[in-house]
Amino acid sequence: MYKHFLKPILFRFNPETAHNMLFSLLKFLRHVPLASQIIRAVYKNDSPALEREVFGLNFPNPVGLAGGLDKNGEFYNDMANFGFGFVEIGSLTPLPQDGNQKPRCWRIPGDKAIINRFGINNKGVRNAVEHLKSERPEIIVAANISKNTSSINEEAARDYETSFALLYDFVDMFVVNVSCPNVVGLTSLQDISFLSEIVDRLLDLRMYYDIYKPVLLKLSPDLSHQHLDEIIDYSLRSGIDGIVAGNTTRSREGITSISPEKIEEIGNGGMSGAPVHKKNLNLVKYVHEKSGGRLPIIGVGGIMSPEDAKEMLDAGASLVEIYTGFIYEGPGLVKQIIKHLETDLKNKTE
Repeated sequence: MYKHFLKPILFRFNPETAHNMLFSLLKFLRHVPLASQIIRAVYKNDSPALEREVFGLNFPNPVGLAGGLDKNGEFYNDMANFGFGFVEIGSLTPLPQDGNQKPRCWRIPGDKAIINRFGINNKGVRNAVEHLKSERPEIIVAANISKNTSSINEEAARDYETSFALLYDFVDMFVVNVSCPNVVGLTSLQDISFLSEIVDRLLDLRMYYDIYKPVLLKLSPDLSHQHLDEIIDYSLRSGIDGIVAGNTTRSREGITSISPEKIEEIGNGGMSGAPVHKKNLNLVKYVHEKSGGRLPIIGVGGIMSPEDAKEMLDAGASLVEIYTGFIYEGPGLVKQIIKHLETDLKNKTE
């Protein structure tokens, strides 16, 4: 239904308008009798064989929704109906912010890619908390947190602390986003001097809570190996629970369906989708090997098929996330991945 009916309609609109239309539809379906039950019957595939414990949490399956789609933490239970094992909400900042000027998102259908420079537009962490309080999550929720664009890097740790403290009682784990390429200066927070101040303060703050919540670090695929080595070493020493590898990329490698002039016309922004799969796959492999498998990894970036997801898991990821694949392939991709992983597991045990 999605690929043959809904997608052709949505793709007639610019990506941001289509996004708002899709989520308005999900809101509407909440009030349609039996709609949620029908969605679950069509898309959800319970798979006890794929259940796994990671970060001390029990995941019903290893397929999650990446951060950036449910920006404000409003649709996590709707995503649960589509069969996701967990949902990453955000990025969330202490104060609401509009993000960058429009237009700020482009599809490249010929390459199954998206380029965006949203600039972490969101309604602020307190708005998300109100949703989480009023609608109890029926799924594992990870909160992706970042700093406000207006906050200078030297004061960024305070922003992360604020969001962390406000969200702590309402989510299951955290993703510290210091790698979005669409906010000026944010990727500089991956430098150990900034990164250690942010993470150390969050881990210190966590000690004051009764319940332990995992803290993960989201890395850019554009980092050099030397920089990655420093972050991996720090992560192993600091007590970080895991890595999200990776994020969108500033690179335009793999874009072949449009001209260089059109690419230049689009301008800055992070690219996601099929062209980034190899880059993020290599990041997963590198982190897994360099950490000796001691850092659990969520593999994300360019997963457009069940085979892509399997490749990420084989490379060392414990869990995977999809985003652009969800846009191009539809919600059925989650069930396809789960069935593919079930078949592979069955073949291995026979």
